Amino acid sequence: MTALALGIVGFGIMGERLLTQALPHPDFRLAAVWDPSPDAAARLAAVDSALRMSGSAADVIAACDVLYIAAPPAAHVPLARAALLAGKAVFLEKPLATDLAEAEAFVAEAEAMGARAAVNFPMASSPAVAQLNTWREQIGAPQRLEIGTHFARWPRGWQSDAATWLSRRAEGGFTREVVSHFLFLARRQLGPLQLLSADVTYPGGDMAETAISAELRTGGLPLALRGSVGRIAEEEDHAWTLTAASGAIRLRNWSLAEQLGADGGWHTAADALPNEKMRPLTLRGQMDKLAALARGEPSSLATLREALDVQRIVEAILASRSPAA
Repeated sequence: MTALALGIVGFGIMGERLLTQALPHPDFRLAAVWDPSPDAAARLAAVDSALRMSGSAADVIAACDVLYIAAPPAAHVPLARAALLAGKAVFLEKPLATDLAEAEAFVAEAEAMGARAAVNFPMASSPAVAQLNTWREQIGAPQRLEIGTHFARWPRGWQSDAATWLSRRAEGGFTREVVSHFLFLARRQLGPLQLLSADVTYPGGDMAETAISAELRTGGLPLALRGSVGRIAEEEDHAWTLTAASGAIRLRNWSLAEQLGADGGWHTAADALPNEKMRPLTLRGQMDKLAALARGEPSSLATLREALDVQRIVEAILASRSPAA
């Protein structure tokens, strides 16, 4: 089967991670990459000295069958719309847009045209989530969900290249960048999300949130959400914890599936891997599904509609309190 021509716009950490999986993948060949940053060009050359930056995003769209969009959020919809109108498949990062109305309009357009498009929520291909699904059959009817996501600092150290927008209220913040992943998992596992109440702490100026607290429902079940910056010593700590009639399970720190034992302690799956080792496996699964999507075959990647539903909740949380003076 002919390999699909992959184009990448935005060559930060996410673009580089996807490229490293795409280069050896039998269903893809690299067509073009574009990022305006000189540092990005150096990173691309470090991956393979034969690789060169294209002249523009338009050049990448023209050269590819599938466009991966890892640019800052304000560019997502313009790039995705241009690619879809050119007949390309699109795989984009979240959030869909910086403006919710723009995201709504884009999703309606894409659905009307039967677009081949998906959003990169890696939990759609996570082996750890697959383990949780197996355990769910053993613990009975779900009763409640808790999500905790905490950081020593924001942005995290490895995100320094994108700190100029990740640290700002307009496009960044940990709720959009990280909490959205766990809300996607809640929606897919348990059902539609509904925000009941929320409280957000902002520092002065235009800086992103430093704490959130929210009560939601997912598929009719109670969901308690907590998040913070600066309250822990380790770089980050996350838990997605589902309590059911006959037990509890959780996803901890992205990749560790754990089950509550009869002894009252949490027990990690025997084949669990730390995130740095799990991430390539998960991304490989995403690439397999992206190839299917691009060829018009069924795929379980996150849909535009799922991403829009998550974005609605995220933006409602962030709008729940006026910024501090």
